[in-house]
Amino acid sequence: MSREIDSVCTYCGVGCDITAVVSENKIEKIYAQKDGVVSQGKLCIKGKYGYNFVNANDRLRQPLIRKSFLAKNLELEKEFKGKMSNFDNDFYATDFETATTIAARKLQNIVHKSGAHSFCAIGGARTSCENAYLFQKFCRESVGSPHVDNCARVCHSPSLKGMRVTIGEGAATNPYDDIYESEFIIVMGSNTIEAHPIVANRLVEVASTKNNIAVIDVRETKLAKRAKYNTIIPFEANLLILNMMAYVIISEELYDKEFVQNRTKNFEAFKEKILNDPYAKPEFFEQIKGYEYLAKQIANIAREYALKRSMIFWGLGVTEHQDGSKAVMAITHLALLTGNIGKTGAGLMPLRGQNNVQGACDMGCLPYYAPDYQKPKEVGLMTPQLIDEMLAGRVKALLNMGEDITHIHPNSNKSIEAIKNLELLIVQELFITDIARRADIVFGVKSAYEKEGVYVNAMRRLHLSQPLVSCDLPDDWEVLQAIDNKMGGTFNYESNEEIWNEVREVAHRRFSGAHYYRLKRHSKRGMQWPIYHEDTPILHLLDFRTEDGLGNFVYNQWEKRGMVEEILEGEFNQDPLKGWYLTTGRVLPHYNNAAQTKRSTKLITKYDRDILVAPMSAKEFFGDQVLLKSKNGESEALSVKYSNTIREGTLFCTFHHSSSKINALFGDTCDSLVMTAQFKSLKIDITPLSDEIACS
Repeated sequence: MSREIDSVCTYCGVGCDITAVVSENKIEKIYAQKDGVVSQGKLCIKGKYGYNFVNANDRLRQPLIRKSFLAKNLELEKEFKGKMSNFDNDFYATDFETATTIAARKLQNIVHKSGAHSFCAIGGARTSCENAYLFQKFCRESVGSPHVDNCARVCHSPSLKGMRVTIGEGAATNPYDDIYESEFIIVMGSNTIEAHPIVANRLVEVASTKNNIAVIDVRETKLAKRAKYNTIIPFEANLLILNMMAYVIISEELYDKEFVQNRTKNFEAFKEKILNDPYAKPEFFEQIKGYEYLAKQIANIAREYALKRSMIFWGLGVTEHQDGSKAVMAITHLALLTGNIGKTGAGLMPLRGQNNVQGACDMGCLPYYAPDYQKPKEVGLMTPQLIDEMLAGRVKALLNMGEDITHIHPNSNKSIEAIKNLELLIVQELFITDIARRADIVFGVKSAYEKEGVYVNAMRRLHLSQPLVSCDLPDDWEVLQAIDNKMGGTFNYESNEEIWNEVREVAHRRFSGAHYYRLKRHSKRGMQWPIYHEDTPILHLLDFRTEDGLGNFVYNQWEKRGMVEEILEGEFNQDPLKGWYLTTGRVLPHYNNAAQTKRSTKLITKYDRDILVAPMSAKEFFGDQVLLKSKNGESEALSVKYSNTIREGTLFCTFHHSSSKINALFGDTCDSLVMTAQFKSLKIDITPLSDEIACS
């Protein structure tokens, strides 16, 4: 007999409410209830069909120990070899007690010899808040290392940085449904229909009824076809565009003088700098060949934004740049100038990617923030710095929880070499992902659909996920607790709820009132932090979350470089096979490293490999297949799809399949403040693989 269970989707940061139909401990169907507040009764293809991974034949069902690791550690081999059975050519299979004992012994030995700083922990955004909290606590307290980080490093760390500098809080200010209350909406650097489709449903609806959306991107997205302003910009020009909008608003005196006077500081200094910035005048684009129309269009967008109740949504097309944090500051400047914040239908909405990346950051899985964004006892290193420390031999042990760093992080060739240099790599995963197959110890753990726990979506909304099926695998926190105890630690939790109650005390500024029973009561609606007696749908109503309650203007001038500089100097796209600009992103059927989605037939058959998208004019030079090359590495062979929606000199590719080696192309170029990789802009060369093309 089947039963229905309400829970939350395990994919992107939208955090849709779901209902699973379960029979004989197997998910038969997933759908959304018509009264679901986030889903609005609709699910994307991943949420609807992407559940087959739960019972996939290749799920990790027992701990694995690498054979070569055991051979290098003779004392461990001598003591535990009898507990091993052959799994494959690389791994032994063993039991939980043996694996956690080996992990604890080896980690303790490394820390004893090389100190606590020789250990780091990376992960936490793909599991619950309870697990993320214990993950950072294990790193900081059980081991004593400050080096904890999560996947926000490669996505929205610049949003956190830029927003905290200017308004004191690095999270979305409003609910998604404020889209219906807004008079004008800017969507920048986000392919929303593909990456956040349930948010996009709302945007598509208002685009058709109000014609009030401006889409700003380096290529034409599906949402752009429905926009009032389809604004294609040069690569690395986000900060340039945003500063121009501020210039128009200030120079034409469209800003909200009362709001600026009462709720902000440093405006006069900001005003002086921007009015005297030679790059801030929209007329600058009149000399940028192919983009001359932006001189007028940017000004028109700025005027509409200033004079209407407006929202700004942005994605990784803003954050994954050298000036990502500065661009986010520039976005908040627009809201501060116009008073488009702290009210219904007006606010700032970073579109976070992972299902719990907001929660992982809230829990303190960042090297410079403890839980609740408090100052840690010691500031640790960010992931790119940790990779360098591994190569230098100073970081010798890594605990990796649901973070496929040798696939989804940049400069994968470098990361792989760094991983080889470790004495111990522990991975907690659902499958043998790229990082897991390189591990010394691998723990198979429960998926989100097999456990209870809190997840925080991209608009600060807490949902208490419920297990859809039962599973005898450990939860992430149970692995951590076992290792902690065998290292002499004192973790003694009996349930997820017990951990969450500790979170409510430690992170009381956000979660003190978020009891499990309240989250269960509001399972379809969810609750938005900060949660005390009530929750908080809209932030910054009266004050900003800065020390003095004021919004802060911090001007950053755009630096001339990249495509704009090349166009000005007449050097752009001179060779049909060299110097192309590549940007990467997602496609609707898949999610990140595709570990879960590729195990659902309906999803993998729609997109079973990464495909390069190029302009029609490139067909005569590229042919059907190409290799992409950069100074950091090269891709595998990629099939090419030609499109009229992409400009000359521009290429787009997804990164879902590790076999494509797309992220081997990207190097260490990153955000200047928080080291988020520049995934959205890379110059590459093309090698055609068609014999006919290659010989011509």
